[in-house]
Amino acid sequence: MAEQQARRGGGLARTVGRVGLGAVLAFAGTSHLTFAREEFRAQVPPWVPLDEDLVVLGSGVVEIALGTALAVAPARHRAKVGWAAAAFFVAIFPGNVSQYLTHTDAFGLDTDAKRLARLPGQGLLVAWSLWSTGAWRAWRGRRRT
Repeated sequence: MAEQQARRGGGLARTVGRVGLGAVLAFAGTSHLTFAREEFRAQVPPWVPLDEDLVVLGSGVVEIALGTALAVAPARHRAKVGWAAAAFFVAIFPGNVSQYLTHTDAFGLDTDAKRLARLPGQGLLVAWSLWSTGAWRAWRGRRRT
């Protein structure tokens, strides 16, 4: 039973991690739409052919949706939500790289050293998504069968 629950993304640590990540995403998404909108505009790469505000608003809505899904998705859908969240973190990584390359200040990242130090954090968010939802474990389990 415990092994089956762990395979589906259960367990107290994973649940706390998943709900915590969901809360972080929902908060970040809300901040995109409200008080941190200008800061997030600074992270939109100059080569993106869309209006900066549209990108910020759209990514905020996606973050709220992903955060909510992480927190409340039934066990049978958690791995899919985990992969979706991981893909989202990969998709927004160019914005973090752009902020470093263009020397753009935002969110207290006012030096290149701070902006560079932030970059590995995106990989941690990807790993957190996959671990807390059991997505990585489910994928590895399928490969063995």
